[in-house]
Amino acid sequence: MRKILVLVEHSGGVVDDSAYELAAAARNLGEAGGDVSVGGVVLGNDVTDLAAGLGAWFENVYVFDSPRLQVPDGVAGAELLAGLIEQEQPFATLIPHTNTGMDLAPALAVRAGSPLFADCIALETTPDGLSGVRTRYGGKVHARISATGDGGFMATMRPGSFDTGEAPGSDGALHTMEVPGDLAPQRRFVETVAPEPGAVDISQAEVLVAVGRGIDEEEHLEIIRSLADVMGADIACTRPVVDKGWLSKSYQIGTSGVSVKPKVYIAIGISGSYQHIGGIKGAPYIAAINKDPAAPIFGVADVGIVGDLFDIVPLLEQQIREVKGVG
Repeated sequence: MRKILVLVEHSGGVVDDSAYELAAAARNLGEAGGDVSVGGVVLGNDVTDLAAGLGAWFENVYVFDSPRLQVPDGVAGAELLAGLIEQEQPFATLIPHTNTGMDLAPALAVRAGSPLFADCIALETTPDGLSGVRTRYGGKVHARISATGDGGFMATMRPGSFDTGEAPGSDGALHTMEVPGDLAPQRRFVETVAPEPGAVDISQAEVLVAVGRGIDEEEHLEIIRSLADVMGADIACTRPVVDKGWLSKSYQIGTSGVSVKPKVYIAIGISGSYQHIGGIKGAPYIAAINKDPAAPIFGVADVGIVGDLFDIVPLLEQQIREVKGVG
C-alpha cells in the first residue's frame, strides 16, 4: 500500500480547506489498481481535539501537540516531520503552498533528502516516479517537472487547485507523536499581521463577480461593486486590473494569482486568456459579458452576452433587484 502524508494547516481552531484538497489530491497518487493510505499531520498547541476530527479524511492522523508549537516555525516543523517521514517512508509528502508551507518545505526537503516540487497546480504519478505542473513567467507557461524513484517525493500545492470531493468516511486512527524535550524555537515571534479591514479570501467565495481590462477606468469599478453587493458576491479581477493598481493582488484570479472554485462566476469585460481560465477550478456556472463576440471567454461560458458592459451591468443589477424585491 502506498503511503502519502499531508500537512494539515489550521488557524483559530479551524482546519484550513487546503487539508481536504490535498487529502483528495493524495488519493489520486495511489498505485494503478492499488490502495493508498493518506495520513494527516497536525502541528500546534492544544490541537489534539482538532486532529481527532480529521479521521473521516485520513486513515491515520499524526498530531504533534506542544506549547512549543504555538507559533508556526518552519525549522521546528521540519525537524519533527523529518522524523515522521523516516518512520513512515511515504511515497510523497504534500504541503500547502502558503506562507507556512513555503517556510517549512525547503528545510524539510533538505533534512529528508527529498526532491521538492514547488507551487504545483497538478500532480500525478508516472511509471518511474512523480510528475507535477507549475506556472512560469508570470503564468504564461505551464511547466511540467518530474523526478524518478520509488518514493520520498515532496510537493507544495497551490491552495484552490484541487477539488475536495467527499470525505471517504474512513475511521482514521489518531497517533500522538512525541515532541522532543530539547526542541527549542530558533526564531523570535514578533507579531501576526492581520489582513486589511474588508479583505476577503476569494479562493473560498461561492459567488464571484470578476472584471477585466474592459472596465477602462478605476472609477468604473463602482458598477461592479454595486452588482456584487446585490448578488451577495465577492469581486475579483484579472491581471491588467492589478497591474494598473485598481485592485490588490489578492483579488487576481489566474495561474499567476489566486485559484478559485466558486459555484457561480460572472466574467465582465474579461477576454478569457488561458492564464486567467487556469485559475478557475471545479465546474462553476460561468456567465460572461464582453463586446467582442470572438472573446475566448465565451468558449468556456455557460451563457454569454455580447454587448457593452456599461449598458448590460446596470440592467442586470436592476433585474436582480426586482427578482429579490430590494430597492
